[in-house]
Amino acid sequence: MDTQRDLKFASKAIHAGQRPDPATGAIITPIYQTSTFVQSSPGVFKGEYDYSRAANPTRTALQDNIAALEGGRHALAYASGVAATGAVVHLLREGDHVILCDDVYGGTNRLFNRVFKQHGLDISMVDLTNEKAYRDAFRDNTRLVWVETPTNPTLKIIDIRRICEIAHQRGAIVCVDNTFCSPYLQQPLALGADLVCHSTTKYIGGHSDVIGGALL
Repeated sequence: MDTQRDLKFASKAIHAGQRPDPATGAIITPIYQTSTFVQSSPGVFKGEYDYSRAANPTRTALQDNIAALEGGRHALAYASGVAATGAVVHLLREGDHVILCDDVYGGTNRLFNRVFKQHGLDISMVDLTNEKAYRDAFRDNTRLVWVETPTNPTLKIIDIRRICEIAHQRGAIVCVDNTFCSPYLQQPLALGADLVCHSTTKYIGGHSDVIGGALL
């Protein structure tokens, strides 16, 4: 039995990704404030971790928890939602075309139109609630459709399943920013999305005390 999948959402939120600390028996994963990990000999590490930039037990617990909540297999945690967005863009090449939700979060808008456009990406801002406008926006070099629903801050609702069906027919991938709905109310992977992005600063963090991002 896959116990993680059989748990209900509230139980996943508490237990997914949490493993008792082997040294102390602590039930909740502590914050590991270490840059490197013990080696049995030079270059031979005792456990699965070697350097916190690559992986860290605290970050692994967070990633596994978010993956469970979103119904995904893997997740990656980032320093911010903008950092997670940037990781997606690194899948693209100069000259690739991106369809961007016209009502997207201001930080995302600026990142695509003021930064990535200068590096050779072709960006089209499109009303993704208008299917004809969406279909007409595709080009031979369209590689990514960026969806945000509900949008921040106007709460426009976009049909993720339909957006994904059309994009996949044209050979493009779809990334859905699920920040404003959170995985409690919406799981884009189940609706056909290829990638899901979060600013964990908002509802996943929930207390205005952290900045973070996630990508599935």
